[in-house]
Amino acid sequence: MASFANSKDSAKLGGCPDHGDLMNYHTPTSFSDASAIASATSGVTRFLAGGTDVLVQLRSDLVTPDDLIDIKHIEGVKDITQRADGGWDLGVAVAGAEMTEHAALIADWPGLVEGMDLIGSTQVQGRATLVGNLCNGSPAADSVPGMVAAGCTVTVTGPDGSRKVAVEDIPAGPGRTTLQKGELISKVHIPARGENGGDAYLRFIPRTEMDIAVVGCAVNLRIEGDIITEARVVMGAVAPTVVLVNDAATAIIGSTLDETALDALAQAATAACNPIDDKRGTIEFRKDVAGVLAKRAAKIAYGRAKGEAQ
Repeated sequence: MASFANSKDSAKLGGCPDHGDLMNYHTPTSFSDASAIASATSGVTRFLAGGTDVLVQLRSDLVTPDDLIDIKHIEGVKDITQRADGGWDLGVAVAGAEMTEHAALIADWPGLVEGMDLIGSTQVQGRATLVGNLCNGSPAADSVPGMVAAGCTVTVTGPDGSRKVAVEDIPAGPGRTTLQKGELISKVHIPARGENGGDAYLRFIPRTEMDIAVVGCAVNLRIEGDIITEARVVMGAVAPTVVLVNDAATAIIGSTLDETALDALAQAATAACNPIDDKRGTIEFRKDVAGVLAKRAAKIAYGRAKGEAQ
């Protein structure tokens, strides 16, 4: 693949040696420009922020975009900003490594950050982004359950302007999102943590590291005294998209996370699963693990809400 040109607009890049395809490489300086470019294309379009998915797909010849739109040149895409209400805004090119080095963000949302921290190797962490992990459309994406559990939203910029969308409304199935032609995510919004809250993310993988989740679970909750007053429970890798399990949250709200509540939580998490059989795990195994992880993640989140070191 020919090296990228340093154009402010676009450049033609030579294709791989075994075929003569050309690829347009664009470097817009605003999200509205990026949207306009994407809207005008007629072939395969990909946005480039971290590149840990797009470049691998390109080099493996799985996807050869007609237009590659590099959004790293847009102002603010690397920023982590705390809002006046205590919430956070993250630029779309903020890498996992930058999140794991941000003490204040970790203090507020350790579960969300630890989900992102599980993606890939140290080298990948230097490039991988929340938005890329979300838009890749993998049901096993490690950062997505934590974002949904936290109640995160994203700003979507498109031909008709910008709108805010809940993260759980972005995935549409394996490799697919609900984003329309010309639309891209331009910012991530994390709610204010508030008092007496805690979150956690856990996954099961066959190996000890750098593997894809067989099951993932994120729990976010709030307490008053010892009583859970709010909760969100999200399962990953057990259905075509992440699953926000309202019945699992209901099972623990109003409880002190006693064994009865934990058992009800596990049953609800298991019941919400619609997994597949494959070489990495059977349907029965995944459902069983879902209940176990839900219990463990809830205990960690509950401990964090109480201010206990986890």
